[in-house]
Amino acid sequence: MAFLASKWLWAAVVLIGVLVGLFINSRTVMHTEIVIDAPPEDVWAVLMDTEKYPEWNPVFVEVDGTFEVGASLANQVVEPGKDAVTMNATVKAIEPLKWINQGGGLPGVITFDHNYYLEAENGGTRVIQHEVDQGFYMYFWDSSWVEPAYASVNEALKERVENLD
Repeated sequence: MAFLASKWLWAAVVLIGVLVGLFINSRTVMHTEIVIDAPPEDVWAVLMDTEKYPEWNPVFVEVDGTFEVGASLANQVVEPGKDAVTMNATVKAIEPLKWINQGGGLPGVITFDHNYYLEAENGGTRVIQHEVDQGFYMYFWDSSWVEPAYASVNEALKERVENLD
């Protein structure tokens, strides 16, 4: 009986090890950058004004909530050619004029950690979007649309900020 118990114990340990390995290796990184010909204060003001996202943002077409640490956001996200879906996020960190970090998902299944970084550069602002998606579901989800979509957000942000009155 002890022999059978030890076989099952080892099988469970191996299975858990395989699942942990799959989880660790199921990671996708998205990274986009753009330089906007405006100071970080102008870019920051547009990013913080979530009520106006429907006017300019092609991916986050609606954001219900405000960027405050601990706040919950309900993001209406549009994948090209599809209907909007709601992605809930929690604002994890903010450094005014420099950084917004939000994340969400179901740990182990799929999570996202999305960051906006603003860096002053030659009188303008470099905007970086950096996101890490992780979890077992990444083996089944085609995330290839995300990075180009974030690049389109950057372009829309640039147009919005540079055309402010």
